[in-house]
Amino acid sequence: MGPHPEYGFDLEKVILARTGGKKPSRLLLWAMNRFLHADFFNEFLTRGDEGVEMCTRAVEYLDLTVETEGIDDIHLPPGAKMSFASNHPLGGADGIILASIIGRHFTGDLGIAVNSFLMNLKGLAPLCVSVEKMGGQSRNLPEQIRGMYRDREAVLVFPAGQCSRIYDGVIQDCPWSKSFVSLSRDNGRWIIPVHFIGTNSRRFYRTDLLCRKLGIKFNIPMFMLPGEMYKSVGKNFKVVFGKPIPPEHFDDSRKPVEWAAEIRDSIYRLQ
Repeated sequence: MGPHPEYGFDLEKVILARTGGKKPSRLLLWAMNRFLHADFFNEFLTRGDEGVEMCTRAVEYLDLTVETEGIDDIHLPPGAKMSFASNHPLGGADGIILASIIGRHFTGDLGIAVNSFLMNLKGLAPLCVSVEKMGGQSRNLPEQIRGMYRDREAVLVFPAGQCSRIYDGVIQDCPWSKSFVSLSRDNGRWIIPVHFIGTNSRRFYRTDLLCRKLGIKFNIPMFMLPGEMYKSVGKNFKVVFGKPIPPEHFDDSRKPVEWAAEIRDSIYRLQ
């Protein structure tokens, strides 16, 4: 079968949608496509793969090697629903790798909360629900997020809402949102902590620090993430799965935000 252009990433359409129809110059469009490595990614995207299969094939396309630990020690009651809560060191390849692992080892009925930008990738649509950043009261979350926690057999969530940066001199997530704890508990889901071990380039972290120092509000680091994924080709990563936590563990002895902080701290102790 030939390529499926409708599965490709069309930057011009994304810009037109976000600017109310204001067309970018051809030079700007060319430069941005080069910066985002659009040709490299579209060569893969237009193959037309979807869902977990797309993620697994993407791992192969990027020639990524992944070591897993703790996955064979996860034993859950029959029919148990799962929430995989992970740190977010890479902002791209980590999500693809984890979706592939969960889909192959647990279930293909997987839901992932993602930035709305990723909803432009048709192949990811079967897995993804759009949310800019999970935070605030769970009652304020979109119904599709509630539905994901209610209906999907497995949920993959990055509670930081953005990829890791340098905080206090260490590459780590920002404080985690509490919503995944509340929604997992309310829907009887076991939470499985995940530590994804990997980093982006020094340039990425230097750029982020400079933006914060200068007070630049535009999220330049986010637009660097496709380039970071491009640089990850051929790299090795490690994923460590922690002990599943039953929903009844998250009682009223602590607030959801405190439970979220405890899980966040615990994943960094998984090596």
